[in-house]
Amino acid sequence: MPNDAVLVTGAAGFIGFHVVQRLLSTGREVVGVDSVNDYYDPKLKQARVDLLKDDPGFTFIKFDLADREGSRSLFEQGFPVVIHLAAQAGVRYSLQNPHAYVDANLQGFINVLEGCRHNGCKHLLFASSSSVYGSNTKLPFSVHDNVDHPISLYAASKKANELMAHACSHLYRLPATGLRFFTVYGPWGRPDMALFIFAKAILAGQPIKLFNHGKMRRDFTFIDDVSEAVVRLIDRPPRGLPDWDASRPDPATSTAPWKIYNIGNNRPEHLLAVVALLEKELGRTAVREMLPMQPGDVEATYADVTDLEREIGFRPSTPIEDGIARFAKWYREYHRS
Repeated sequence: MPNDAVLVTGAAGFIGFHVVQRLLSTGREVVGVDSVNDYYDPKLKQARVDLLKDDPGFTFIKFDLADREGSRSLFEQGFPVVIHLAAQAGVRYSLQNPHAYVDANLQGFINVLEGCRHNGCKHLLFASSSSVYGSNTKLPFSVHDNVDHPISLYAASKKANELMAHACSHLYRLPATGLRFFTVYGPWGRPDMALFIFAKAILAGQPIKLFNHGKMRRDFTFIDDVSEAVVRLIDRPPRGLPDWDASRPDPATSTAPWKIYNIGNNRPEHLLAVVALLEKELGRTAVREMLPMQPGDVEATYADVTDLEREIGFRPSTPIEDGIARFAKWYREYHRS
């Protein structure tokens, strides 16, 4: 393995798979790590890995980052860039399985931070989530707004990741960039996410559950835009702001080499309109089951991506119509439906 390989954790996951593909397309060597757990169908995760293995620049290691000693050995190989995307995802799952979030999102992340700081990592990029905005109601959501009121354990674990990374950046000058992803969708998506659930139900003639009676808006962000933004940020490690004002602290920046970005389409879509687009692409009409708001959910998400665009000259912009069409095409081909 070359000593300039990029380490991508969660490489068998939805975002991780696409980020690895994008990195390989640029000629970078990649080491991918994933536990391939059974939170959702491991066959889908393995299918992603099998596609990646066709590239000679990719090395895969099946491994759980919560293993402290194993993590120490992994990071001793020395990775100048680490993209940490492994996590226990899902807002609703956190209501029934809170310990999974402590193991993966807290224990796993401290092992990553320790591995980075002891082995010469020059830039750690790590996944956060739009869920950290919690009870915030000012739209669009800005990285410069306070996010101290998460409303799910998943969101709290992601906020904790941002704080843990900041402490490490402050103490050890580890450049760390947090990425708040907004409703990522597209081919090879997660089966626990809305579009996948809707497509499966629509094709089976089963009802789809629309919470808050369908009155939801989400900043749907196409996966290719997400992977492009992540890869462009690799060469933009934060340096810290010497004139950062502690009397008026900006939550997105610091004197430490640490920064937060929103990765979103900057355009919230009405859920019922998204369902209509999916119906069109699948050629079927959905049976709608209107339900009240679920605990941990928010009515709307909407990303302010000003900082991202200023830093890398790029902003997610795939129209929802194009993204839904590409997702539906992949879904039918993958499931032969």
